[in-house]
Amino acid sequence: MAGKNATHQRPALPRFEEAEGLGPQDAEFVRDLIAVLEKHGNLDRFGLCLLHDHFPLATDEVLVETNDPEARTLQIRVEKANGTRHTKPSQWRFMPDTGHASANAKGAETQGGPYEVILQCDVVSLCPGRDR
Repeated sequence: MAGKNATHQRPALPRFEEAEGLGPQDAEFVRDLIAVLEKHGNLDRFGLCLLHDHFPLATDEVLVETNDPEARTLQIRVEKANGTRHTKPSQWRFMPDTGHASANAKGAETQGGPYEVILQCDVVSLCPGRDR
């Protein structure tokens, strides 16, 4: 179900209700992923998230996370990519290897890697890692 402004340059993600989480059948995959993360010194830097959609985003939109450390809450909202002040990516989606780096329509460059930013953190709202 796509919104009238949504355009997809790749296959759509499943809705949350339909997305399959990790299970026992994924044990070998996870072990392999852990080995690659360890090899590159990234085991404590990256993990897994379940890719899914709750609603479509237009190509000029991006998801932005804010948090309230005192209330211990997180909130995610949609912003126009060219109007957001939030520049600290926190989640990425792997993209098929097309043999060349490109910029996606959400304004985030792949930076030479086969990935796309799917979530940014609002550093103004004391994103984890920001000095208070």
